[in-house]
Amino acid sequence: MKVIQVGIGGMGNVWLQTVLESKRVEFAGFVEVNDAVIDAQVAKHGLDRNLVFPTLDAALAAVQTDALINVTPPQFHRDVSIRALEAGIPVLSEKPLAPTPAEAQEIVDTANRTGVLHVVTQNYRYSTVAQTLKKALDPAVMGAIGALTVEFFKGPHFGGFREQMPYPLIVDMSIHHFDMMRFFLGADPVSVFGRSWNPPWSWFSGDASASVSLEFSGGLTASYTGTWCGTGRETPWNGDWRFDCENGVVALSNDQVWVYPRQHDEQPQQVEPVAMPLVAQAYLLDEFCTAVEDGAVPATTCQDNIKSLGIVFSAVESFETGEVVRV
Repeated sequence: MKVIQVGIGGMGNVWLQTVLESKRVEFAGFVEVNDAVIDAQVAKHGLDRNLVFPTLDAALAAVQTDALINVTPPQFHRDVSIRALEAGIPVLSEKPLAPTPAEAQEIVDTANRTGVLHVVTQNYRYSTVAQTLKKALDPAVMGAIGALTVEFFKGPHFGGFREQMPYPLIVDMSIHHFDMMRFFLGADPVSVFGRSWNPPWSWFSGDASASVSLEFSGGLTASYTGTWCGTGRETPWNGDWRFDCENGVVALSNDQVWVYPRQHDEQPQQVEPVAMPLVAQAYLLDEFCTAVEDGAVPATTCQDNIKSLGIVFSAVESFETGEVVRV
């Protein structure tokens, strides 16, 4: 399968390397507007400079492609994705699906109308850690889940657009954690209430810290606290998770999964990691390739992912209104 990658700087590095290492996918061309980025990536990855185009229209006019990888900043996701969908080209897009509810819905509506595949790269689902945690939550063993607590603390210095976003943590990072909540719980949220803030030492323009309470279908409650302005004692990128279950507790701590039996005299047991031949972006690319070639439906299509993104938009609305928001 041949793909055009739109955006080759920043996160584009990960996708360049992922495609170059794939046995099933190869590049038809690239789109990039920054000459310095083009020069750097041509030198770093050995790209063909003649296949780098300044616009998507120029690339589509010059090369044949089976699909498109959208790695542009969020404000460009709508235009790039819809241009491809209207041309009948399947899209694998970086998260978030879009920066606003209206733009996200427009992408979904276009995918529904055209019948063309659009997948969002929720790569956190497809780590060894996440798959091991999902396995440990087997209801036949642990029973029903009653409550969920998630903590996430990091202090990254990205530079660029993330440090100018109004709600960088929630929009650019917490979407991963909210999507994993849906994945682990097998349920969708009903309501969201939260507040956000920016610590005095923050290097972000917008609120880089937040606390959110979510109610899921069936009455289950989840609590989420996170920051991108951590000054020490950080969590892994996956965060630390605690599931209070009918038959004990399942916990993710420092990327290790533990089961704490309900009988307090029993010792906690670490869960053996599941075996995964492909993880993260490599898994998603392979799944996307299979979907394009065989028609299989991936888990994180735009039609499904807008439900995860809906948590983000509802959280932001709650921050700004101080009210409980229905998702």
